[in-house]
Amino acid sequence: MKVTETNLKGCFILEPRVFEDDRGYFFESFNRNAFEQAVGYPVNFVQDNQSYSQYGVVRGIHFQQGAYAQAKLVRVLEGAVLDVAVDLRKESPTYGQHIAVELSAENKKQLFVPRGFGHGFSVLSKTAVFAYKCDNFYHKASESGIIYNDPLLNIDWQLPEHSIKVSDKDLKMDNIQGII
Repeated sequence: MKVTETNLKGCFILEPRVFEDDRGYFFESFNRNAFEQAVGYPVNFVQDNQSYSQYGVVRGIHFQQGAYAQAKLVRVLEGAVLDVAVDLRKESPTYGQHIAVELSAENKKQLFVPRGFGHGFSVLSKTAVFAYKCDNFYHKASESGIIYNDPLLNIDWQLPEHSIKVSDKDLKMDNIQGII
């Protein structure tokens, strides 16, 4: 597995070794020992989630606060997304900054988003199946978010504005200044 730390400390892109032949392919999508060696500390994933979305959907930017904060290991099983992580750790030198990485079934890349980050994605393909492991259980009272079109973050979701589809809940999110 190739592991690359992004410019946001603790946020990693993971690329598995893929073994292909005329029958198809095989790769190890998760190995706890290799993963913990790569990120430098133990992570105990306790919940797996999966979503299906159509082109233009933007999900996020979501996070859980306090004792219910979550680290996530995310990947795409079908299609392609632009995955975004926003550093919300007040002590971090990259506080308020974000990264965007294309994840697809084709490139098989994964992104590790540590606790203290906001997370979201936009669907770039006709449809996408998105999977993620979480190291803490979902807790509705602790969930929060930042509106997808926050002017300070200025995220390029790589979609035309007229194609973007956002849930009513996500449209009610605050901008980052309400968080920072």
